[in-house]
Amino acid sequence: MKGFIGEFEELVLLTIASFGDQAYGVIIKDDIERRANRSVSIGALHSTITRLEEKGFVKSWLGEPTEERGGRRKRYFELTQTGKAGLHQMKNLRDELWKASGINLELAK
Repeated sequence: MKGFIGEFEELVLLTIASFGDQAYGVIIKDDIERRANRSVSIGALHSTITRLEEKGFVKSWLGEPTEERGGRRKRYFELTQTGKAGLHQMKNLRDELWKASGINLELAK
């Protein structure tokens, strides 16, 4: 794997995967905020995505200009095979650690 995947990077990668070829900055940000119930700055998101592109986990392309964006283009993101493999390794590691911990997560009623 090309470097460790941090917690926020993992959220970003999984969110990109969930939107397929329709993943772009604002929709990724909004979805993470909704699901994780946490605030995400667009700057932090773009820094993370840039880092993920440098690691080879994500690729991007520009869509067509739209009127709603004043003629500007959206940058779309997609997982690469390396990104999928990295997520797979992280999931396996987490599953292994959960199993090894033997922790009882049953919540008191």
